[in-house]
Amino acid sequence: MTAWRIRDIHTDDLDGILHLYEQLRASGIAPVYALAEVLTSASEDVAVVATSQDGQIIGACVARVAHNQAWVIFHAVVGERRSQGIGSQMLRAVEQRLAAYGPNVLSALVPAEEIPTKAFQNAGYTEKKQLRYFERRVPVQRAEATHLAELGGRILPRDLWDAVGGMRREKEILEKRLVMPLAEPELAEQYGVAPPRAVVLFGPPGTGKTTFAKAIASRLEWAFVEVFPSRLAADPKGLAGALRDTFQEIDKLEHAVVLIDEVEEIASHRRGDPPSPLQGVTNELLKIIPAFRDRPDRLLVCATNFIRSLDSAFLRHGRFDYVIPIGLPDADARAAIWERFVPAASARQVDVDALVEASEGFTPADIEFAARRASQAALEAAMDRGTPAEGAAPGGPTTSDYLEAIGSTRATVSPAVVAEFLEDIESIARL
Repeated sequence: MTAWRIRDIHTDDLDGILHLYEQLRASGIAPVYALAEVLTSASEDVAVVATSQDGQIIGACVARVAHNQAWVIFHAVVGERRSQGIGSQMLRAVEQRLAAYGPNVLSALVPAEEIPTKAFQNAGYTEKKQLRYFERRVPVQRAEATHLAELGGRILPRDLWDAVGGMRREKEILEKRLVMPLAEPELAEQYGVAPPRAVVLFGPPGTGKTTFAKAIASRLEWAFVEVFPSRLAADPKGLAGALRDTFQEIDKLEHAVVLIDEVEEIASHRRGDPPSPLQGVTNELLKIIPAFRDRPDRLLVCATNFIRSLDSAFLRHGRFDYVIPIGLPDADARAAIWERFVPAASARQVDVDALVEASEGFTPADIEFAARRASQAALEAAMDRGTPAEGAAPGGPTTSDYLEAIGSTRATVSPAVVAEFLEDIESIARL
């Protein structure tokens, strides 16, 4: 008689599987499937456990069926029992139970560090050579996606970070201070770095603060939720109540980047006696931020065009980890923006370097306006000239069309605003 037996899993065996899972991890072996997946399949699919004579769980095997293929997603035996044939017996027991589902193939993925693969060989499994395993985690599960949609949030395309051309200094700061600690929390903890929970992005209007917030969410593959104070103001509970309820709903998301744009609308200097309704909103926001910071895997981004107007208590240490300036696009960024708007048919006949130089001091929105203005003017001129003769050079806006449009476009940000921004970097920025 063996000193162990194999039986179907019971509900109260899940703690034993959890213990086996943690034992594997403690021994340096990372299970292929997440613990939540293993426990779910143990409860809903096919699973057996091996128990010692005193009833202790000493092994477990969990499998599930997908179409006509079955997958062993967890297989473990306590260390001192691995040479007793328990592993192969559990595999045979699972195969018997899977027969009712009619799979054509039984498959298993095991960690590269796994040593006792002999159990699979003894159970008739063949190791496939020269195979590579690819995996991608879905950022938001179905139930959470519904909740995210109700908040007006979304998962952004994965390439937004790379789409932000130029702005190397800003991207480097955001990458090192925000993205890396949030994406690699264990590495950050190893070096004593606390992942950021809240930041302020400030700079002149139209410099891309919202774009950067979206790019951060894209880079992390976290849900992106933008909070619009102007929309919340119409709520019957009032702006303060609606703001509190919105953040309570956001708290249900597993990962999230939350943007409050033009935050100066609800966090400006508090003054006046008696207090105004807006002061109540500011007070509510000041209460929300510490509670928000208590939860991991989320980042609050407050963006403002007028950082000098923010309440002093709002910016103090402990509420925001960083106060980061986002300035006008540099030459590389302007080149990337121009290349986005110059039609492919005109690319060879347009001197982008000349456009970059001429548009210094422009915001991305200014460049887009000038580009569209040049394209429209070129189209109208072509229509006035009539149908081009056969064999004529391809049409489209030229360098002169763009330079003329640049010359007639008023820059959004004045030199005075730029000067104030540079002063704010010296006195307010916190990097």
